[in-house]
Amino acid sequence: MAATAAISCHLSSTSSPDSVSLSSASSLSRSGHTIRRFPSVFISSPAIRRRISCQTVSSAPSSSVNGKAKAGPKDFLHIDDFDKDTILSILDRAKEVKAQIKSGDRTYLPFKGKTMAMIFAKPSMRTRVSFETGFHLLGGHAIYLGPDDIQMGKREETRDIARVLSRYNDIIMARVFAHQDILDLAKYASIPVINGLTDYNHPCQIMADALTIIEHTGQLEGKKVVYVGDGNNIVHSWLLLASVVPFHFVCASPRGYEPDVRTIKRALKAGVSKIEITNDPKEAVRGADVVYSDVWASMGQKEEAEYRRQVFLGFQVNEELMELAGPKAYFMHCLPAERGVEVTNGVVEAPNSIVFPQAENRMHAQNAIMLHVLGL
Repeated sequence: MAATAAISCHLSSTSSPDSVSLSSASSLSRSGHTIRRFPSVFISSPAIRRRISCQTVSSAPSSSVNGKAKAGPKDFLHIDDFDKDTILSILDRAKEVKAQIKSGDRTYLPFKGKTMAMIFAKPSMRTRVSFETGFHLLGGHAIYLGPDDIQMGKREETRDIARVLSRYNDIIMARVFAHQDILDLAKYASIPVINGLTDYNHPCQIMADALTIIEHTGQLEGKKVVYVGDGNNIVHSWLLLASVVPFHFVCASPRGYEPDVRTIKRALKAGVSKIEITNDPKEAVRGADVVYSDVWASMGQKEEAEYRRQVFLGFQVNEELMELAGPKAYFMHCLPAERGVEVTNGVVEAPNSIVFPQAENRMHAQNAIMLHVLGL
């Protein structure tokens, strides 16, 4: 995913200009902990809201990373592998298939006679149940392969797994740690591969989020979505969506925990959406249509959890922050939530919380994605 573009950046803020440093360091040491992170934008004086404006000098590489041309069906690895019309078409299909399932009609079985291999290096309730149930409701059979079933890259090489599963199945879904694993699966598989999550991005979640926002506000275009917390894989997928569909995206993170700088550049270069990276959550949420949160320490970062709780003080989505956002702002969370940490129980249970419709839409968005990549 390395970008080769040379980028010149300047900073504007409401007070005197501060410096922006584009760092590519892959590891940081804090209080005896070695923390590996994506390159980030480091901004001084976090209390001041500021906007990063970047101009690319040379082009970044394409996000198509399959490594070979596949006849017919495509993979679903990154949202910006597709254009706006395709993304919106998938979301429209999701609404249609959701309505049919909710009606109780079980005659629509496009996946009948088809099988899906589901690779889980990372366990997950929502990803497994939503994919397995959704595929079953549309007539297919899903096979769960847990962390001990394959041990991808350890017991057997990823390229061999991809080629073997391609001979048994019609589609592969994988939820893994290293992003390279999903790229390798897609490179060597002869059937469509869907990214069920990597440490870099989570495209199926953001498609479900977009569907949820459309259902509750009428459209995604032009809306202000404010993410408060760690600049993680969820944020990267929001940025990639903002590269395709026009809306206002703001990420408010503690200094040093902003999203991957290459992905910020990629979204800015697309010139589609208004994008802001800030260290001030209170200023960020003003006028938001959606306030979004996620856990401060994801799977694989739990040894940092206590340290992160100190760093992220002031970034909790609580009743005060939602009041600043305004009475019409919805709250979203990709779950699981640590109530009392990144979000209060009152916010999760408030009338304007759409966390559980959002969770349900994982299944419907993913059904539409699978229909698309299978050409059905």
